[in-house]
Amino acid sequence: MSNVANNGTIIGRLARDPKVFANEDGSAKVVFTVFVNRNYKNRAGERLADAIPLETFINKDANFEATPYANVHKGDLVAVGTELRMNEYERGGETVRDLKVITTGITFLESRHTVQNRLAQRVSAAEQTNREVQAAPAAAAPAPVPAGVAARDSSAVQDELPFGN
Repeated sequence: MSNVANNGTIIGRLARDPKVFANEDGSAKVVFTVFVNRNYKNRAGERLADAIPLETFINKDANFEATPYANVHKGDLVAVGTELRMNEYERGGETVRDLKVITTGITFLESRHTVQNRLAQRVSAAEQTNREVQAAPAAAAPAPVPAGVAARDSSAVQDELPFGN
């Protein structure tokens, strides 16, 4: 049962796709950031947002692909159940206290159709960028010639490169 004095809900959009880190024991740590709008507007009439870093842990017995964290992506609107956790450890002889926002659950607030359309747009944009990069002529810049070496003496230039031929 969760501690009713230490829980909350964050509603916002993912800043980027979650990153998954495998632990030695087979469990995984999932890290992601959610942009959360503030409850007020500034003097310019703009509503600011805060980037809240979140962490969750996937048990070693659980299949990550079966968790909701395998299906969240940049831009998705979600409600994240949270609890605060104070980690305390020693670094360089000093005690470090680090407040973490740990997720207890995640709920999708958009339809699957909306999420799939957003992903399709991201894929399309990435493919267009790839086509543009591949179509651009590859203009290879000539290697700089060190001072005091004649441009025709390529063996001297090869000797000065920090890597092999």
